[in-house]
Amino acid sequence: MNLDEFAFFNQQLAAMLRDGIPLEGALRQLCTGLRRGTLRTELTALEADLAQGTPLADALARRKLPGLYQRLLVIGAKSNDLSASLTLLADYFQRQHALWARLKGLMVYPVLVMVAAFVLSLLLWLLATRFVLPVWLETVEGMYEGMQLPAATRLAIPLLLNAWVFPALFAVPLLAMLGLAFAPRLRQRLLDRLPAFREARLAQTALASNLLLKGGIPFPEAVGVLEELQPPNRLRADLTAWRRNLAEGVSRFSAVAAGGRFFPPLFVWLVDSAREDLTAGFQQAAEIYEARAAHRAEILLYAALPIAVLGVGILVLLQAYLIGSMYLVFMQMLGGLGEW
Repeated sequence: MNLDEFAFFNQQLAAMLRDGIPLEGALRQLCTGLRRGTLRTELTALEADLAQGTPLADALARRKLPGLYQRLLVIGAKSNDLSASLTLLADYFQRQHALWARLKGLMVYPVLVMVAAFVLSLLLWLLATRFVLPVWLETVEGMYEGMQLPAATRLAIPLLLNAWVFPALFAVPLLAMLGLAFAPRLRQRLLDRLPAFREARLAQTALASNLLLKGGIPFPEAVGVLEELQPPNRLRADLTAWRRNLAEGVSRFSAVAAGGRFFPPLFVWLVDSAREDLTAGFQQAAEIYEARAAHRAEILLYAALPIAVLGVGILVLLQAYLIGSMYLVFMQMLGGLGEW
């Protein structure tokens, strides 16, 4: 789902509700302006269910929309302030889009470099094995019999005969990336170990907590909602511990979050420093960890991209050296003819 488009849609929907337009009519009008895709399909189906008299909670439960979005819409409808909930959600998804778009860019550039290097290596290998190498070997065997090849050529021959190694070197990380694309749990575990992505998840959790608290949900119930929305991971395990501590009567946040594995001490301190105003505490944590995630993403990008380009350049130059070593034979041959 395009979070930027979804955020803009909710901003418009909130404005139309404030102007007194019924929810069904506003959805119908806005859906006509959406481009075709999952978002338009789901929202159009939601409008159709509401037009048939289906309660909002039941209609949302049938749709493939974010769980947090569904919960806050139901709460906003019950409090008779749906436009306020939509405004909060629009800001949430807009900030999520800005943060994750930067992090996705961090992954895209090295992947593009790797793909380009793989394609170039594959083309050079096919060119060498299908056209150049057979002719070269035949020529060398026929004209260089009993003569010593140049030292650079002798060193290059093992690699020339096994030039498939170069595209294979690029294929391994590409296959690993493809595997991660189809293994969400493994991908999430890996990304959670990278500081930029880990802090983005912390910012996302803090922002979602702030959003639920602003929506009027008590903190213990908000923790339960966040726990339900998480897949099995260390973040969910910490939220489970929070819920358990709250059920036992623990009130101060530093005690609630004590002993967690995912949330660092800085996050706990930022929220706890607000004392009773947890909404402000989570807002402060969200802002700081958004900034940290963006800063770390830029550092990783500036470090990873030059390293990737350098590594690819070295391998491509090595392949160019192998091709050049093949022509040293002919240069030596021409030099011998000149002396003769």
